[in-house]
Amino acid sequence: MTVAAPLALHLPDADATEALGHRLSALARPGDVILLEGPIGAGKSSLARAFIRDRLGNAEEVPSPTFTLVQVYDAEGVEIWHADLYRLTHPDEVWELGLDDAFQSAICLVEWPDRLGAHLPPEALRIRLEAAGEGRRAVISGGRAGLGRALADG
Repeated sequence: MTVAAPLALHLPDADATEALGHRLSALARPGDVILLEGPIGAGKSSLARAFIRDRLGNAEEVPSPTFTLVQVYDAEGVEIWHADLYRLTHPDEVWELGLDDAFQSAICLVEWPDRLGAHLPPEALRIRLEAAGEGRRAVISGGRAGLGRALADG
């Protein structure tokens, strides 16, 4: 099996980060796990919110799951799980949240995926957001066959 090299996208502003979330929303399907990596303020929540609003088809308020750890949305029969694992203290706590089942059947957006430890799903799409000049850079790797390339080509 050939592993594709990571793809890097320049995101010049917050609108470009949201546009990436919209493109990803159109491509994601149940069983996709999207790991959103990067420091505080990198745009992880902005990307996730744009994805969720697009999938819901409206401008619904999408709160950060920083304190609830997980927010679940029903988007036309597909569950979207938005998890912020920043406050987890041990990787095994992820199972108390029900993420193991969600990884199989829902679309999962996971902020701070390093908190998963060894529980990282092997087929997850990784999007690392980092500062790049006045904007950001998104480094995309992994995911099911063709997902990263389709996202970059969008």
